[in-house]
Formats: sequence, structure tokens, C-alpha cells
Amino acid sequence: MSAIRYELGSDQILTLTIDMPGQSANTMNAAFRDALSETAAKVKEDLDNIRGIIIASAKKTFFAGGDLKELHKVTREDAGTFEDMVNGLKSHMRFLETTGKPVVAAINGSALGGGLEIALACHYRVAINDDSIQLGLPEVTLGLLPGGGGTQRLPRMIGLEAAFPFLMEGKKVNPKAALKAGIINELADSADDMITKARAFIEANPKCQQPWDQKGFRFPGGAPHHPAMAQKLAIAPAMLKQKTKGCYPAPERILSAAVEGAQVDFDNGSLIETRYFAELVIGQVAKNMTGTFWFQLNAIKAGGSRPEGVEKETFRKVGVLGAGMMGAGIAYSTATRGIDVVLKDVSVENAEKGKSYSENLLAKKVSRGRMTEEQKADILSRIKATDSPDDLEGCDLVIEAVFEDSGLKAKVTQEAEPKLVANGIFASNTSTIPITQLAGASANAENFIGLHFFSPVDKMQLVEIIVGEKTSDETLARSFDYVQQIGKIPVVVNDSRGFFTSRVFGTFVNEGICMLGEGIHPASIENAGVLAGMPVGPLAISDEVSMTLMQHIRDQSRKDTEAAGGTWNPHPAEAVIDTMVNEHDRKGKAAGAGFYEYPANGKKHLWPELETLFVNAEKARTVKLQELKDRILFIQAIETVRCLEEGVLRTVEDANIGSIFGIGYAPWTGGAIQFINQYGVRAFTERASALAETYGERFAPPKLLQEKAETNTPFA
Repeated sequence: MSAIRYELGSDQILTLTIDMPGQSANTMNAAFRDALSETAAKVKEDLDNIRGIIIASAKKTFFAGGDLKELHKVTREDAGTFEDMVNGLKSHMRFLETTGKPVVAAINGSALGGGLEIALACHYRVAINDDSIQLGLPEVTLGLLPGGGGTQRLPRMIGLEAAFPFLMEGKKVNPKAALKAGIINELADSADDMITKARAFIEANPKCQQPWDQKGFRFPGGAPHHPAMAQKLAIAPAMLKQKTKGCYPAPERILSAAVEGAQVDFDNGSLIETRYFAELVIGQVAKNMTGTFWFQLNAIKAGGSRPEGVEKETFRKVGVLGAGMMGAGIAYSTATRGIDVVLKDVSVENAEKGKSYSENLLAKKVSRGRMTEEQKADILSRIKATDSPDDLEGCDLVIEAVFEDSGLKAKVTQEAEPKLVANGIFASNTSTIPITQLAGASANAENFIGLHFFSPVDKMQLVEIIVGEKTSDETLARSFDYVQQIGKIPVVVNDSRGFFTSRVFGTFVNEGICMLGEGIHPASIENAGVLAGMPVGPLAISDEVSMTLMQHIRDQSRKDTEAAGGTWNPHPAEAVIDTMVNEHDRKGKAAGAGFYEYPANGKKHLWPELETLFVNAEKARTVKLQELKDRILFIQAIETVRCLEEGVLRTVEDANIGSIFGIGYAPWTGGAIQFINQYGVRAFTERASALAETYGERFAPPKLLQEKAETNTPFA
């Protein structure tokens, strides 16, 4: 059965309906390529009897794009064959575009990546006016570029400058916005209306040619040699480097493909695009990013970590204890998904202040036209701000988000638990204290779990679900459902101090602070963090967290470790933190002074006194950037392996997704474990051993890593 249905009507209008057999969505795989080749040959035969062509889809979406399974397998040795295959596919699309007959895309659902590229190869595009439909070229988010003509057609349609956000940032838009941007030509009210409008275009335009195939074509907004455009393009690579920090080749190759392609005719531009596309497909960064952001993320979203045999739950009423930054964020994220929230604090005033956080976020959406006043009011009506435990009556789930203090957490647990519905869940948003320890205060430890959110909750997608010793599989499965119900990504970990993300995050900030204590210049440390691919440097993030909180967590951890009969081994960073807080009263951003200065009317900058207090001129001058970058990435990857070895982490998928979405581990690597795989397990272990010799035992390769290094076996 062909992937493209060929129906030539008595009115001589040919409808090509893409319907990949055995798939829920249409993708650009071998079956599609074969079908397109056959279709092009058939069109050639029937051309005299065809007045126009409509390209439609039999699926809910129009077309989902390239087949990532295929792309992921392409190796350097396959590059030549791969280029030929891509050029062959594009030649069939080009043939349909240049027959002289009008070709219309009838876009009934989302058209992303290769799907939008098929539509761009048509002369006219009609889309159903539905805000849930997305149009865009998101390949860059997986380390790739639009390789089906997107870097050539879109700039020729809307201009280079207007095309760049779609090409280099992966911007996606709904049909209304796509119409405004010039990506589609017309909106339709329904599927029937869409086909009617497609036919009307064919009737009105018996002969069709793309603008770029017409004599005297000029680029909208100017070609690269146009003085105004040339001036902008001259600084574009530097601006791009500022954003990518040299970690992401895809945006740079997209810029090259679009600009170089704009200086030649369309067909040569298409060949240029294919070359850059093949280079990215066989490159390691795309392998890392597609492996993690597509295959592993989808495995998690499909419920790979959710225990089987538990009926899916829909939550209706959730209690949040503590209306500070975290509690307010959890309340907002829950209420926006249609769930009633009771936001409780010690006073109604505090609770109302927490609720105002949601009000401010929603007001911004209203001001930007992304929400109506009625929708805002509806969401706010779901949040009840209170100081009374009685209002928690009937909650399916209560999440405590109070200060990191075991005693306080025990108190609020015992106060709120009796108000839960039968079999209700009590969750702690602790970032470090073991769940088994906190569950000691619970009357029902089987229904007690950790739900560790990340700040700011409205922006951070991850929730770390922590399973205590007595937490039941049913509680885990239902908690997983809640996290997905509020649109977050769940990773499941077993109990330990600091769990997974806080442990790994701690190694990142401590390593940066430790470097400062060694005499390395703070600017070098911050630059190394950013150039390694972290979102910000370790000193800046320490200020955000606050050094007093870091001291508090450390002191609590030391107390609990010693109480359990263990020995506390101080990290070299501890002395630097104590010097900053105890001797210089520099506690972090919230206190207005930390590693950085925070002037009222200016940009934050590193505290100049750091040089006097810590910097060793010789060490600062001779240290190598790669050494600093290695320390930052290696220490986090090593701690992640320890979490796998100790059974804190259950899967490699959770390790990679959790490290990126939870702590911002360099996304170009594909995650902390993928960083090891792509480095080479044996080579990574050797480098870790060398770092351990120079900087101490914390870099020593764990036993699990050493075992894998013997056979150079990647983590899977």
C-alpha cells in the first residue's frame, strides 16, 4: 500500500493524500520517499490531464517531519549515500513545484520540519484556523537544520531576517501567526472549507510558478549583497557565537546555508543546504541531542518509569503548604491546568502574597494577548489562599513547600495529612532531606513521596519524583500522573541525601567555588561554565541559590550524617563560602551582595574584592580554559554515575533528562551520561583518573565506570 493516495478527479484536479501505513503520523522515511518517487513519475505521465494538484493528509496532523530513527543511524561512512538520497527526495518535490501547474497544500493539522517544507514547495498554502495547529521548522532544537529546502524557500518567501527566528531558533506559530508572517496564504474554517479554497486557487491560477523561478526575482528585505542586509549579516556570526558559545553547530550551519544559498540560484542553494545538512546529521552534537531530546524524552513521556497495573488518576484538588516562591509557583502550575488549589501559609496575608504571584504571571499573558481577562479570573478563582488547615479537607494530594527543616516539615505533615481524602498522597518538595527520614512523621508512609520542583516553577519543566523506602508503587504511579497532568516532565529516583539533581548541582557550584579558592580568576571560572554549555557560571548560580541556604543545607546534612554514625568530609568550597558569609556578609543575590555586586540601576558584575581575597596571579594566568571546562562537566557526570551505581537513579534516560532539565547540564552533550558515552567510556575514565590525581578523590572514577571502561561499553 502506497504512502501517497493518487486521486485524479473528473475535474482534472489531482489530490495527493499522504497516509503512511501503520503510523499515527506521516514522516519522511523510506516508504514516503518511494511513494513520492512513484507519484512524481505518475504525475509526469498524466501531466496533460492535470489542471492542478492538492497535497493533503489523512492523519490528524499534516506531516510530522523527518524520520529521526533513520537520521540517528547515519554514519560518516554513509555521508555520500545520504546526500544522494536527500537530493533525490528534494528533486521530486522540485519537479512538482516546476510543472507549471498550481500546487496547493491543504494543511489540516500541524506541519513541522519536513511537513512545513513540503508545504513551502507548494505555490499556495491553506490551513485550518485552529490554535492547536503548529507550523515551524524545529530541527535546530535537535542539532539539525531543515534539509528539505527550508533554508532556501522560507528566506525567498519572507526574507532572510524574518526567516531567521524560524530557522535558527525553531520558532513555531499557529495558523493566524503563520498567515501574518507570510508562511501560509489563507485560513479555512473547516476541512471542507480548506479543500474548497484550495480548488478555488487552482481555478483562478491555471499556470503557476514560484517567485524565485521568475525572471527578475528579488529577495524580500534584500539579498545578502544589499547594503542594509550586508551590514546586518556582517555582525550576525558574532551575535550567533554569543548565543551558542560555540557549543551548537546547527545555528551556524543554518546561517551559512541560508546566506550562501541566497547568493546563487535556487537549485544550487538546495545543494548547499544538503551539504550542511549531511554534516550535521553525521556530527556528534546532533546524535547527542536527538538521542536525548527525542528518543529518551519520549520514552519518559510515554510512562517508561511509571509502575504498571495502576489505573491512571486525574487530580481535582491539591493543597500546597507554604506560599513562598516555590509554593506559589506550584500553585500557579497546578491551577493553570484546571485543578483547584488550596494555598496555605501561617497567615492569610502570606497566602494572598503567594497567590499574587499567579496574578502577576497571568496579567502578563493578558497584556500580551495570550489570554483573556475571563480566563485569568477563572484560573485565579481556583486558588484559595488560607491560613486554616481545615480548607485542605478533601485534597487528593498535598505538597509541602516549607523551609528545608526536618522539624518544620514534620509539623506541617501531621497537621495536613488527616485532611486528605482516603488514600490521598502527601508529597514533600524537599531538595535534599531524605524522603524516608521525612516519612517518619507520616501516619501513612506508603502514601508519602517526594515531588522536587525547580525554581522558577512556571518555567522549569522537570519534577524529580523521589521514592522513599516505604512509598508504594501505586503512590508513585499516581504522582507520575499528577506531574504529567500539570504538563511537567517526571523523572523517578530512589531515596538518598540530595537525591540526584541536588547532588549533581552541588558538585557544579562547589567545583566553581573551589576553583576560586585555588586562586583562579572568577571571570575565568564563569566563562568556563558558560563555554562548557551551562546556562550560567557556578558563582552566579551560587548567588541565586544564596550561600546562607548552601550553609544551612550543608549543616543539616552534616548533622544528619553524623547522627547516623557517618563521617562528614568537608569540600574545599566550604571554606570559601564561610569566608564570604561569615567574614564579609556576602550572602547572595537576595541579600544584595554575593560573588557579584547588584547595583540598583546597573548591570550585575563580579565583586572586585574577590581578586584581593582569592586570586593567585600566577595560577590565574597559566590555567587552561579546557581544564576548567573539563572539571565542570566531568565532576557532574561522575556524580551522576555514582547515582546510577548506588541505585538512586533507575535509568540512563532519567539521568540524561534530569541533568539537562533539572540543573541545566550542557544540552549539546545530550546529558551527563551521554557526555560520557560520546567522549568514549574508556577515554572519559582515563581523563577522570588524571583529574583525580591533580584535584582530589572527588574525581575518582566510580567502580561502575571502571567496569564499563574495561570493555569500553557505553551506558544504555
